[in-house]
Amino acid sequence: MTLRRGSTSIAARSVVAVASAAALLAVLGACSTDTTNTGSSSTTTVAPTTTVTAPPADAVITDAQKQQLCTDLEAQLSNWRVQGPTLGRGGLNILVQTWAAQSGVINLQVVQNRAIVDDITTETCSDVRDEAIRSLDIPDLASGLVGF
Repeated sequence: MTLRRGSTSIAARSVVAVASAAALLAVLGACSTDTTNTGSSSTTTVAPTTTVTAPPADAVITDAQKQQLCTDLEAQLSNWRVQGPTLGRGGLNILVQTWAAQSGVINLQVVQNRAIVDDITTETCSDVRDEAIRSLDIPDLASGLVGF
């Protein structure tokens, strides 16, 4: 039998499979508990558990956080006009991700509902929002966000 370069024989694959199965059994055997009673006492160590609680999804976004988003957007408007919609949309994503990451609560809210960015900017700085939408050639800010 002639093997081509880069090919693997069935026997070689079988050896690898058997070796992998043997290693898995060895690991499982090492992790199992000894159930024989030798008359000596034994101790059991239990690893401590940690609980991570997620922030509530309906946590309030402060006025300062809303204003920060508006300020950040306004600072980028001239860049987006020069760069054009394609590059500007990437900038919008970076801007919103950075703003949202500053607070885990905001990040969670944006992930669950991208339209929250439109709600905030409509309420806080509608003129900046309108100019961003025009510069980025998108129907709303939420549609320009990807990766959330």
